[in-house]
Amino acid sequence: MSQKESKEDDLIMKEADAFSKVQDSSEDSDDDSEAEKNSVHSSDDEDQVDAAGGTSSVEAIRQYLAAKLGIGSEDLVKLSDDQKHPSILSSLDFDGIIEYIKEGKAKNIITMAGAGISTSAGIPDFRTPGTGLYDNLQKYELPNPTAIFDIRFFEHNPKPFYTLAKELYPGKFEPTPSHYFIKLLEKKSLLLRHFTQNIDTLERVAGIGDDSIVEAHGAFHKGHCIKCRKEYSQDWIKEIIFKDEVPTCECGSFVKPDIVFFGENLPERFFTCMQSDFKKCDLLIILGTSLVVQPFASLIDRVGPDCPRLLINMEKAGVSSRLDQVLSGAGLQIDSPGNYRDVAWLGDCDQGCRELAEGLGWGEELEEMLKEKKGERES
Repeated sequence: MSQKESKEDDLIMKEADAFSKVQDSSEDSDDDSEAEKNSVHSSDDEDQVDAAGGTSSVEAIRQYLAAKLGIGSEDLVKLSDDQKHPSILSSLDFDGIIEYIKEGKAKNIITMAGAGISTSAGIPDFRTPGTGLYDNLQKYELPNPTAIFDIRFFEHNPKPFYTLAKELYPGKFEPTPSHYFIKLLEKKSLLLRHFTQNIDTLERVAGIGDDSIVEAHGAFHKGHCIKCRKEYSQDWIKEIIFKDEVPTCECGSFVKPDIVFFGENLPERFFTCMQSDFKKCDLLIILGTSLVVQPFASLIDRVGPDCPRLLINMEKAGVSSRLDQVLSGAGLQIDSPGNYRDVAWLGDCDQGCRELAEGLGWGEELEEMLKEKKGERES
């Protein structure tokens, strides 16, 4: 065996090991996805995508494939670059998105939102150490923090959930500029659908229509008996909860708000709209989510290849890193040399929405909506 062949074999073995590790990560993620499908998560900021690690994994896979194919990794990059899609945005930044909307190319916008659009309203997240809900549930004497949102625990002891629900019940919090920006899209007949992970119902408070909203993890706006499925209104449930009593159906079983607990399936509406909406989408705006909770996170890959995707978030999220994403082109391509449609604006969601509205010439209208709502509260 020649020295060159020996080096190539060493490279293949080394990168095959990296390839295997990424596969294992992908399989673990798939297992997590199946588990998440039947769970509730209104806050997803506990998990973050390791962009640096993802980049190194991508490079490892590139080197492995280059060695297997007998070409240099730089040639593999060139092959990828040569397969770029036609230009969709004039520039891969806020200005490019603004121009795209102004030119009338965005007529069916889908927004996807996570906890980041509600934190400025004062709503606590779930898992932040020290301040998250799961770190402050000792008084409920739970077997584990997540039991408070477990349907099996609820069936035997609903009291802890209702005590917490009283503290978090809708009506104590007000929508943020991010919520009103989404409402503004609806007002201008540009919003096809708003998919939210949040259970706070602030979209409804902001005036976004029921038909425009998909609450992936449910919400408090109505409830059902867990046994006979009789429907109850939010006002009825709230009245009982605020008496420090447990809402009970006439059949004798407990009534639970329609938020998705661990052990329950996501709403049918989520899957129905997922199937019908994303193929029509011509601009996807992702707000305040780390894109790690499945199946919600996978929605970004359901739009067509010519649909621009804008991420407004405190940090990059949903960036292509896993093996299956790299090979299939899934995930946001923000850092990829072949990126042709993905834009990231990093910072506070409210500020990002304000700047986007300003660039579109809607700034004054957005601020007027905020003032109008504030006036209604004070009157």
